[in-house]
Amino acid sequence: MMLGDRIRKLRKEKKLTLEALAGEGLTKGMLSLIENNKANPSMESLTFIAERLSVDVSELLEEVSSQELREILEQAEKLYNQENLDNKYQLLIELVRPYINKLTHGYESARLLDIYSRCLYKGKMDGWQEFSNQAATMYDKMNLTANRAGITIFHATVKFIDHAYTQALDVLTKERAEIEANHAYIDPMTRVDLDYHEAIFHFAIGDYDSATYVMENAIHFSKENRIFYRIDDLYRLAAGQALLSRDVVKKELYLTKLRQYGEFADDLASILVHDLMTAMAFNSEDNNYSKALEIIDNYIANPKLEDKLEGLYLVEKGKSLYGLRRFNEALLNFNKVETPSTTHHPFDLSLFYIKDSYKALCHLELGAMGDALQFAKLAVDNFESLPHTLFKDFAFETYDRIKEKIG
Repeated sequence: MMLGDRIRKLRKEKKLTLEALAGEGLTKGMLSLIENNKANPSMESLTFIAERLSVDVSELLEEVSSQELREILEQAEKLYNQENLDNKYQLLIELVRPYINKLTHGYESARLLDIYSRCLYKGKMDGWQEFSNQAATMYDKMNLTANRAGITIFHATVKFIDHAYTQALDVLTKERAEIEANHAYIDPMTRVDLDYHEAIFHFAIGDYDSATYVMENAIHFSKENRIFYRIDDLYRLAAGQALLSRDVVKKELYLTKLRQYGEFADDLASILVHDLMTAMAFNSEDNNYSKALEIIDNYIANPKLEDKLEGLYLVEKGKSLYGLRRFNEALLNFNKVETPSTTHHPFDLSLFYIKDSYKALCHLELGAMGDALQFAKLAVDNFESLPHTLFKDFAFETYDRIKEKIG
């Protein structure tokens, strides 16, 4: 947009006529020539016009005005927050790309660079790191700590999705240290967000002591500051960790808190996760397969919003049926389950991978020794690179048992 176009656009936005803007400092004819890019105003005239429009001269001289960037950012945010729009990342790239070389300062520029880099990453395009780093530097200069932390979490999550768990933790802790050194104040929600992700990454590499320390500090900090942000995620994480480590006291504590939160906040996801973990406990700790099956069938029989949990409920149903010695029915449920492509954490992967060990045991009971060995080996291969858990132990013990049985 040329200088005259920007002046005309601002004049119309402010509902001024040519005469009103020209006032006593310019003639209507000269202003018309300027707006049509047929005459260049002197610095004195430009200053006069800027004052009449209540903007800085720099905004008129910019190739892209702050107002224009605000409008582009508003469009970008609306697109970015739309769900179930297949081509939204490409649309966003096309929207922002014409302005990319003009995004040099200000919040609008930083946020557009931030969105643009994430869309390039989602589109599997090169160069996203450069734009993300530019946005991070600009957020730092403006002391926008929450936005800067969001980029840190994004950078770490990229490694996490590639299952480079140690690198993910390294990125998070290194950039977090830089934020804490350069920003005088970190708001409570940003701190909790960083703590939550740090705990996840510690768990992912099997550093359970550090993970538990960070996680429990985050829960305590949230209570102390009366912050509900991330508390449901923290309770889920704590309950899951307690379940996997067979810590019955903490499991009951955090499952109770998760259910209470779900009821208080009317949060269906928290309630469904609570029920799923309760069924898991009945299957693994109490051998109360009928009670687990009752919970699972209640979930399956009713309409649900959290379909992403369906696979895990089916795994637990298969485990319940195996415990009840209904092996063919168990296999039918296990065979419906696929590990979602969006599942990356070792804990979550373990919940899916264990189905192959149970499939192996079902085949063993049914006398299909070849299938039993095949699925037992598949489970071991999947667990090989994951940190130690009781599920991993179970997979290796099952494989050894079947090998010994076959001879």
